[in-house]
Amino acid sequence: MKTRVARAAPGRMLRAMSRFAEAIAFAQAHEVPWPRDPASDPERWGVHHSDPPPYNRLRGPVQARGGVSGVIRMGDREVAAWGEPDRADLTFSVAKTYLALLAGLAQMRGLLDVEETIASRLPGIGFDDAHNRAITWAQMLEQTSEWQGSCFGMPDQVEHHRRVSHDPKPPQGEKGERRVLQAPGRYWEYNDVRINQLSLALLNVFRRPLPEVFADAILRPLGGGQDFRWLGYDDAWVDIDGVRMQSVPGGSHWGGGVSIGARDQARIAQMLLDGGRHAGQALLPPEWIARMQQPCAIAPFYGRLAWLNREGAMFRAASPQSWFMVGAGGHYVWMDPAHQAVVVVRWIDPAHSGSFVSRVAEALA
Repeated sequence: MKTRVARAAPGRMLRAMSRFAEAIAFAQAHEVPWPRDPASDPERWGVHHSDPPPYNRLRGPVQARGGVSGVIRMGDREVAAWGEPDRADLTFSVAKTYLALLAGLAQMRGLLDVEETIASRLPGIGFDDAHNRAITWAQMLEQTSEWQGSCFGMPDQVEHHRRVSHDPKPPQGEKGERRVLQAPGRYWEYNDVRINQLSLALLNVFRRPLPEVFADAILRPLGGGQDFRWLGYDDAWVDIDGVRMQSVPGGSHWGGGVSIGARDQARIAQMLLDGGRHAGQALLPPEWIARMQQPCAIAPFYGRLAWLNREGAMFRAASPQSWFMVGAGGHYVWMDPAHQAVVVVRWIDPAHSGSFVSRVAEALA
């Protein structure tokens, strides 16, 4: 698909047009070096290879991907799109933020209180021992829970000492090397196993498959959802009220996860920028959206399953009010309240993401 940039707009939009085009061309020239078809070179596709055996394998389905794609919106209006913006591709850890939205929906419906312990509402699903029963929903959402155990056969230890691009902590040990756990709320660690345990807990709260809840309550009211899929691991099935349901992961670390188009990602981001509202309807509480953007006390670069740019922690060129959904493979959803802008870019080489953000930031200024 050819790049499309809005041809006519007043004021700063006209001044920004050529700069957006430059940023888009830069992104397209710096595609992530993963093969487009995971079957063609499985050793260069994905992030599971860094896990200790026997956990360094896919456990859910994956698919071929498209090239660099994206969307830019300003003032609630799409002003640029490139690549295949409607193609539903895997989006990796962007799905974590979607779990935070589902938690907000559950609280809005009175199904949970984010400050309560999970064990108090959901006994028997892995939060009952002396360590885990003190864990709150808020701690799971901030990645400070220190939950211990196995979720569908994956132990939390697999993700001990994990390093991700925007984590400023120095290395503490080798990935998968066991470390001493701290009390819930005392240590921040990016850990997919714990996020998958959060997803299982939310499934038990809604008692309905999370992909259906997300599509019906959020995505379809936004006018999206075409080809949207959210799949789990092959063996991640549970029985709830006599119905067999699949628990879905908060990413595609071991396969599965969310497949969605860039335009739908932009629709979701616009709803967040608008405080949870769309077309006069409150899809999520504005206070929940605001709280997602508040820094975690022990990890000020992180909110509730979202990355924050306070003091330029992620990208110095972006406004400090900016916040991001981020996924492996070069997936960024950027919400900039200072400029009322949404930027989605997919399959860009993360090593060049900062230069892309700088170019877009210059156009927004």
